[in-house]
Amino acid sequence: MLKTLFDIDRIKYGTDEGTFTRAVALYEKGKVTQIECAAWCFSAVVLGTEPYRVTISARSFTKGHCTCYVGQKGIVCKHMVALAIHAVLTGKPVDEKTKRPGRRAQYEGRKEPLSADELAVVKAEISNAMKYIKAYRGPSRIWFAYQGSLSGGCAKLSEIVSGFPVNKNSADLLVRLLLRLDKKLCTGGVDDSDGTVGGFMTSVVEMLERFAEIDSTCIESFTPLVGIESCFGWEAPLVRLTEGKA
Repeated sequence: MLKTLFDIDRIKYGTDEGTFTRAVALYEKGKVTQIECAAWCFSAVVLGTEPYRVTISARSFTKGHCTCYVGQKGIVCKHMVALAIHAVLTGKPVDEKTKRPGRRAQYEGRKEPLSADELAVVKAEISNAMKYIKAYRGPSRIWFAYQGSLSGGCAKLSEIVSGFPVNKNSADLLVRLLLRLDKKLCTGGVDDSDGTVGGFMTSVVEMLERFAEIDSTCIESFTPLVGIESCFGWEAPLVRLTEGKA
């Protein structure tokens, strides 16, 4: 069986939430039929309003074609994503965690600090999620796929940071993450015209404000934000907290 260079996480976080949810439904209802693979490609007939002929690359599920109305415009459609899911899972069920929709970053009440092993995993997961928040240099026809990538990256980051405990080490990590995202927005070519990345950053700032209420030592982590010129002033509430503590 031909192996893909993408996995289920890359599918989920590399497309928009609505398309992924509809694709999962197609896959689970057995609508992906007549699957064939050859020469680094998967092809199938996906049953929708009518049978659609779908082809995707085993290297990237966003490269392919579908005979549906959306696919003929060169946009990654639910039929292509459903075939990608089948290519990865080969008929096995989609686990419930994967099907769970994205959420807003928020403090979930963990008290115990991250262990050294957990911290290493978290840093690796953040680096992986940041790959979805990339520069936009493609033609207009891939705009929706690009926005899906931004949304997926922010959804993944939200899952990661929501499990952070309240302490200065967590606050340091969150501030560094905000600065990395700000750099991507200011000079990294990220097109956040729909506000996806900015919205995530705002939710992280709100998390940090909550951290400061619970543990005032977290305010020390906000010092690197004093005097910076950010893209949209997200740092202002945190800088005010440093002024209040001085």
